[in-house]
Amino acid sequence: MTNTPKPKPRKTVPSQPPSRDNSVVNTQKPYKFVSFPQERPRLEHPAGHDKFDKNCLHGTLFLTLKVKTSLHISTGIVVPGNDVQIRVSLIKTMVQGIDKHLIIQGSSLKGCIRSVYEAITNSTLAVVTSRYRDKIPNERLPCRNKEQLCPASQVFGALDWQGLIEFNDVKCESIGFNTGFMPSLYRPRPEPGSAYFDTRGKVAGRKFYHHTIRAIEKGQNQGIAIQQAAREYTFTTQLQFKNIKPEELGTLFVVLGQDSNYPIALKVGGGKPIGMGTMTVEVSQARILQNFQNLRSHYSTYTPDNNHLLTGEALQTFIATQIKTAHSQLIQLSQLQQLAEVLRYPTDREPPEGMY
Repeated sequence: MTNTPKPKPRKTVPSQPPSRDNSVVNTQKPYKFVSFPQERPRLEHPAGHDKFDKNCLHGTLFLTLKVKTSLHISTGIVVPGNDVQIRVSLIKTMVQGIDKHLIIQGSSLKGCIRSVYEAITNSTLAVVTSRYRDKIPNERLPCRNKEQLCPASQVFGALDWQGLIEFNDVKCESIGFNTGFMPSLYRPRPEPGSAYFDTRGKVAGRKFYHHTIRAIEKGQNQGIAIQQAAREYTFTTQLQFKNIKPEELGTLFVVLGQDSNYPIALKVGGGKPIGMGTMTVEVSQARILQNFQNLRSHYSTYTPDNNHLLTGEALQTFIATQIKTAHSQLIQLSQLQQLAEVLRYPTDREPPEGMY
């Protein structure tokens, strides 16, 4: 009797891992595109740095930022866990000061704020990679002539132009950090015919990730350990500005979530597709110098004074006035409404499963 050999089991090829930018079954995409305005950006000569303009505003904003979902801004360095006194094999680090307070680099905050400012004003993109340059509408390519800048470039800077706002590092109020585990995230997949492009084959707009009520965190066996700021960690910083127009400052206030009609929060750092990085902002104080007399008195003494410091009701009135001017002269209403659908906070949106 001949034994018939059993057929070998067929090898199955695993399907492509789910992308953080492709939805899975019964899961909404974690992002949305804010369209470009139809009109071309209006390019103008920026304010100079050589003198204070008597028709502009100068001063300092004092900000308090509160973490609403776990926050991680990587240094790009992975170290042994015992280097930071944590019982894990490896951990991705955040910046810490010499006093062990977590720090958000000023450049990270600037990039986050600028992206929103660009979206709600008729501005160009700040950065475009060479790979997708031909997919960008010509009028949205970054400004290259420092004499002719879009609204966002006038305020935040462009090639050979420094900008009008100085961003300092953002310091955590408490010492120490929390340990989390970030699952692996796959690269974006802006393939032809996807939601990234319109019918002309050009990019559909600016991409923003939704806020969620919490961040997805896997255990040690399903992710890499990260230093992070946990929910309700509080950070503080200051923004110095000069030669800012009222409508430009008002638009900045809207970006910082100070418009009650459009209560938005910032999305900072890594892990945005899985709900990380939501931060709310409070403008606790503002020092505003509005005319030459204010400037003269401020800079003619070595003794600090609070004559130009706005707090409480006076501050709220000032903010509301600048926001009203911004809506009438600079903000693109359609783009702001689209953006508010994505960045509105608080939210009841659940984080998407399967995005890792």
